[in-house]
Amino acid sequence: MSLWPTGEEQREINNIIIRGARSAASIEQIINIEINDWKRSEKRKWMDIGARYYRNKTDIDDRVRTVIGQSGALEVVGNLANNKLANGFVRKLVDQKVSYLLGKPLTIQGDNETYQEELETHFNKAMLRRLQSTKKEAVNKGIAWWHVYYDEESKLCFKKMNSEEIIPLWADEDHTILDAIIRVYTVEVYEGLKRTTSEKVEFWDLNGVRRYTTGATGFVPDVEAGAIGSHFLASDGKEEKALNWERIPFIAWKYNEEEQSLVELIKSLVDDYDEKKSDNSNNLEDLPNSIYVVKNYAGTNGGEFRRNISQYRTAFVDGDGGIETVGIEIDTEAYKNHQEQNRKDIYEFGRGVDTQGVEIGSAPSGIALRFLYSDLDLDCSMVETEFQASLEQLRWFIDTHIHNTTGTDYSAEEVEFIFNKDMPIDEAAIITGIKDSVGILSDETLIAQHPYVTDVQAELKRVKLQREKELEDLDPYRDANKEPNAPKPSGVED
Repeated sequence: MSLWPTGEEQREINNIIIRGARSAASIEQIINIEINDWKRSEKRKWMDIGARYYRNKTDIDDRVRTVIGQSGALEVVGNLANNKLANGFVRKLVDQKVSYLLGKPLTIQGDNETYQEELETHFNKAMLRRLQSTKKEAVNKGIAWWHVYYDEESKLCFKKMNSEEIIPLWADEDHTILDAIIRVYTVEVYEGLKRTTSEKVEFWDLNGVRRYTTGATGFVPDVEAGAIGSHFLASDGKEEKALNWERIPFIAWKYNEEEQSLVELIKSLVDDYDEKKSDNSNNLEDLPNSIYVVKNYAGTNGGEFRRNISQYRTAFVDGDGGIETVGIEIDTEAYKNHQEQNRKDIYEFGRGVDTQGVEIGSAPSGIALRFLYSDLDLDCSMVETEFQASLEQLRWFIDTHIHNTTGTDYSAEEVEFIFNKDMPIDEAAIITGIKDSVGILSDETLIAQHPYVTDVQAELKRVKLQREKELEDLDPYRDANKEPNAPKPSGVED
């Protein structure tokens, strides 16, 4: 950590952001360029779409019914059915991915029990909830972000940010090292009795944070919040010191290496499913069972004829006039086949599990279940790889915090974070496999895989106590040790 460099407001940003032509730009100019590019970017738009589709607010909501008018142009009509049937495929797929990978708490394994207990104080129920929310954000938007900070009680905390607010400035093409972070967000403020919104901007780098508000003349230092600050404040009981982390205090959690959201992969399929289903519903509502063929109709127009038929069940004709009907058939088989294939494609390319129409028997084997969940498992395994990298960054902040507050350095310790995937399992087969592995694998590894265990460390302690009690019960001197003058067990010599 390093102190905020007093009096160096105009200091260069550590060879940051955009090298070359933009390197001579001021911080404010760079921030302005990045924000404008971000707001117009496709990535930012897909984040909004991902969040909207998760709430099942799909594009079908904006559809209107049109017909070809007398001029030949399309005209909006209000007398036709306009059903808007939105299907929550995105929400189901996202929730599947979150529940499968993070439905159960993480297991932390390490050789140092003291360090492991220290980590477990951070990985509590609130952390599990935050991780679940983070994966949902990452799947919907391609990437999620945490901010590392200290609260008023000097407790190390992690806050999930809105991905739309964060503009990362990466130092490498692989997007693994941060040069800086720009955060742009809006807040509601009152000007007298009028409520308005104000845009705030924060620029985080290794030197600290700069805060701005946007106005008619551009960026203005946010004096109210503190125009310049450090990452956090530390107190030794006498005075507070402004300190900075040696890394940017933000952690990226990616859905995949490309930072691409789920909705980008299946939006066109979901939209087509919604459209075809809504069209079919409109046809069932609008189209009659037959079309009327009218000869020498005595009425004035078609509208009056339809009103007479629907209201009075009567038609008036002249002379040799008459009415015939032509039957209309909706091709339900073609519609059914199209939608079934569409649904398969959504789950195929969305890498999820479609439980409709799946016949795997009343007691499916582990092989059948693994096959059913293979796509979901593949997707979540790739997410796990990305999240493992993020957990290493998270651990760095925890280790640094422990070292700064206690003086103990755990950075060299080996720790493994195990994701306990949640899926229907063949418990009998797993328990048999665990029994067959006794003596080959460690007790901790075997207990971690047991379907009945939720807390590995607690179960290991219970097993240890149980074994100690069993050994104590087998001790022939147990009673003699408790009572010095008690008779020796029969058959025991001095």
